[in-house]
Amino acid sequence: MNPRIVAARFRERLIRFRERLPPGTLAVAGTLLVLGVGGAVLTRTLDVGAVVDAAATADPTLLAAALAAYVASWPVRGRRYGDVLGPMGHRCRTAFLTAAVFASQTVNLIVPARAGDGVRAYLLNDRREVPYPTGVASLAVERAFDLVALGVLGGAALAVLLVDGRAVAPDGSGRAVAAAGGIAVAAALGSALTVAVARSERRFGPALRDRFDGSRLSRVADAAVRFGTAVRVVAADGAALARVFLASAVVWGLDVATAVLVLAALVGGFGGGVAPVTLLVVGTLAVSAGNLAKVLPLSQGGIGLYEAAFTGIVVATTPIAPEVALAAAVLDHALKNGVTLAGGAAAAAAFDLSLTGTPDETDRNPDAADDGPLSF
Repeated sequence: MNPRIVAARFRERLIRFRERLPPGTLAVAGTLLVLGVGGAVLTRTLDVGAVVDAAATADPTLLAAALAAYVASWPVRGRRYGDVLGPMGHRCRTAFLTAAVFASQTVNLIVPARAGDGVRAYLLNDRREVPYPTGVASLAVERAFDLVALGVLGGAALAVLLVDGRAVAPDGSGRAVAAAGGIAVAAALGSALTVAVARSERRFGPALRDRFDGSRLSRVADAAVRFGTAVRVVAADGAALARVFLASAVVWGLDVATAVLVLAALVGGFGGGVAPVTLLVVGTLAVSAGNLAKVLPLSQGGIGLYEAAFTGIVVATTPIAPEVALAAAVLDHALKNGVTLAGGAAAAAAFDLSLTGTPDETDRNPDAADDGPLSF
């Protein structure tokens, strides 16, 4: 039988199988698989007791500083989202947008299939009359700048590690560092190229739609055109472009600072055997690699993927023990998810939403409720 026919039939059966599954089933299964495999590897290669002991001896002062740094990043996220929406013709207060981001990120953590994206688009439409296509497109633009910021930070950290070879462990694991840095640079270049094309005068949308019209890829082509149009709107405003990029750098800089403070809390502070500059550089690359790993839709909220990438980078570039590196990764991710959940719960209460993102009757009727404390 023709191999192409076999492949086509296999794809059709796979699509039918996925359509029969409840939404999010694959994400939940992937999470269980990642945690199962990770747990098996952990018990066979690391001393679980040492991981727990390392976490228990963390410096509470540095952990509190890490918590403060991560909390400080959220208003910046809200202001950045306002700078994305502004060129699209919609001005919203930072407090409202910060709460909307909190709500959507929380739902993404606890509900599969990125349901939080729909919650944010719904809140923008219901409370600020932002059309759904604009809300969805603004999310795509926000994530593009996230990739640029992560790529720039990860690429800069990789450059420092390559210049100072002493920072890389002499066990050959430097390949993991190069791979992570390469992914970070590729992500930054790809997103930067997208913005550059968006700022150009050329129009690719009509040609792209004509090229795939009537084919199975027509939906993909339409989505790509809508994304490009949204980026073009923001990219055309040079001041907004600069503000969004700088805000993205601040957001991820504070995310890195959180991870570095957690690492320092577990290794005896900034004078505890690992140079502060090394902690900063390695923490930057580890956060970049961990968040890029979370892009893969293999587990809910990137659980397990972030810890694996983070731990691998720290072990590959410092003398920090694997058990301590894993404890830092777990604490760092748990702290960030905890802040997200707490902020999301507060936002859900203010918006009168359930944490599953299902609007109640007052949400369906904009006249039945206002924004509460977020109505300014």
